[in-house]
Amino acid sequence: MEKPLEIRWHGRAGQGVVTAGELLAEAAMHEGKYFQAFPDYGAERMGAPVKSYTRLSDQPIEVHSQIEEPDVVVVVNPGLLRVVDVAEGLVDGGTIVVNTPLSPAEVRKLLKLAGRTARVWTVDATRIGKETLRRDIPSTIMLGALVRATGVVRLETLIELVREKLGEKLQEHVVAANIAGLQRAYEEAVEG
Repeated sequence: MEKPLEIRWHGRAGQGVVTAGELLAEAAMHEGKYFQAFPDYGAERMGAPVKSYTRLSDQPIEVHSQIEEPDVVVVVNPGLLRVVDVAEGLVDGGTIVVNTPLSPAEVRKLLKLAGRTARVWTVDATRIGKETLRRDIPSTIMLGALVRATGVVRLETLIELVREKLGEKLQEHVVAANIAGLQRAYEEAVEG
């Protein structure tokens, strides 16, 4: 990659968007890439909208600022689609990955992307989380869809990292459930 790939994450406080961005950055590091991952908190209260940023590059990254014109936008909380302009600043040909049961065409219409060259991917990470983890924890699961949409890191690298990181703190069946959710999101993500 000639310039850093810039990713902006949207979610609500407590949903793990910062952690997901950091996991992606660490996976990139395991593949020899340079990275930055940092949050942008407004009112720091549970449930408040939050943004997180991840930059990935094959070269050292000299920029140290918020991402105003992302190449990729990841929306972890679908409720934000009607509250926040998640597509703001998205570069021409950019990619939006959304946790929603809606189709990519429905998301495109909701975000008023008609006439724009944005690629839209959707996956119901909430449903996958409830089925695999028995909880609505979509952030890690969304990494699977992001990897499918962008190919920015290998899915295998991400799976090994999740196994390593979560295996230090959680029981094996919980780690396995997280990996299953990640793989399902990769498989079930659709573009339109």
